[in-house]
Amino acid sequence: EIEAKYIKKMQVLRDELDLRRKTEIHEVEERKNSHISELMRNHEKAFSDMKNYYNDITVKNLTLISLLKEQIEEMKKKETKLEKEKADALLQNKQLKETLQQAQEQVFELQKKLAHYDKDKEALMNTKAHLKVTQKELKDLQWEHEVLEQRFSKVQAERDELYQKFTKAIKEVQQKTGFKNLLLERKLKGLLSVLEKKEVELNEVFAASNLDAGALSLVSQKLEDVLNSKNATIKDLQFQLARVCKAHDDMLQTFQAKLTSFGIPLDNLGFKPLASPVLGQ
Repeated sequence: EIEAKYIKKMQVLRDELDLRRKTEIHEVEERKNSHISELMRNHEKAFSDMKNYYNDITVKNLTLISLLKEQIEEMKKKETKLEKEKADALLQNKQLKETLQQAQEQVFELQKKLAHYDKDKEALMNTKAHLKVTQKELKDLQWEHEVLEQRFSKVQAERDELYQKFTKAIKEVQQKTGFKNLLLERKLKGLLSVLEKKEVELNEVFAASNLDAGALSLVSQKLEDVLNSKNATIKDLQFQLARVCKAHDDMLQTFQAKLTSFGIPLDNLGFKPLASPVLGQ
């Protein structure tokens, strides 16, 4: 019993010691991992600081290189500008030399002309007198120009008034012509309709009555007379319609000729004229 008791105690003690050992090992591993993590963070921080340091150096060097390149470009531009200014200065110097030579030649010419001063003075007096005459002629021409402008304004106003009258007249004539055409068409249609009805009634009468050949011939002769009279009336109406259309076309051509003679474009007519009106339109 004592042996079993101590064996049991030894097992319990062994388990406790084993558990303590595992706990201590776990704590040691935790401390080790924490230490490793801290070392890694420190190393990463140091690496990041070093990287930022060298990046700053690189950026500064690149900025310096870019600045130096810009300065070099600026110096090249200044050099090009100075070369251009130098060429311009040389060209200007050459032009000034030419101008000086021309001025010297002009001085020589003026010295020559100075010897003929009296002659030039007389020519100047003659030129002034001619200028006065020319100024008087200019005033006369200006006065004539004003008169012509007033006459032009008056003629233009008369042209506008005539254009308005022509426009009004053409509209009135078109309205009257259209109304007459409409009346003639309606009258012609009415006569044709009456003629058709009469023919139908006559055929019905012939069919209903048993007339002999003589009576039928007499009735037919009278019917032909009536038809000839109606045809004559239709032809007369058609002739009147053609005459009105001809008058309309003549009036339209006359109006267009007047517009052309007054310099007014046909597009300013204000409406589209119906040339050569056709029956039924």
